[in-house]
Amino acid sequence: MLAGASHVSTQVGCSFSGLRERLREATSAAHRALDTRLSAFDLGGLAGYGRFLQASAGALLPLEAALVEAGVERMFADWPERSRSAAIAVDLGRLGTSAASTVSVPRLTRSGVLGTMYVLEGSRLGAKFLLKTIADAGDPRISEATTYLRHGAGERLWQSFLVKLASEEPGDEDEIIDSARIAFDAFERAADRA
Repeated sequence: MLAGASHVSTQVGCSFSGLRERLREATSAAHRALDTRLSAFDLGGLAGYGRFLQASAGALLPLEAALVEAGVERMFADWPERSRSAAIAVDLGRLGTSAASTVSVPRLTRSGVLGTMYVLEGSRLGAKFLLKTIADAGDPRISEATTYLRHGAGERLWQSFLVKLASEEPGDEDEIIDSARIAFDAFERAADRA
């Protein structure tokens, strides 16, 4: 568990803790499948890291576009701080490549925004482990292309997302969970194409 996460959950109430736990449990298989798929990329090698970024962009770009279309800024006023599309484009440019084909994602409702944001904001937590792998490889070309992985480093954005998740009317919890699963699946499909 994140440092401080239990403190936040006790401040904002039990429904937050319940929804977060249901999201975690309902998406755990999808999360593991994606982690397994992404572990096939050799992040210490330029080609493998480039494919990882292409796969990530293949899902991130359409997911963020769907969020914008659904009015994510009405729910998250700090959306410009959260969006990573520009960051991943910078990294791809530094490697002399671009996003491979993107996957299609459905339109999002307010509940769908929460489920998708759960996946995107949670992915920042795993980025610190990926950055360690990259640092251990010692390839400066890769180290210079980590804007996406470093974007929003720390727990501030995750913690503020959790507070927002707790403060929102839950809406359709099944739809929140389904949208999170769809987001995980989008990353997996994009990884299969890269």
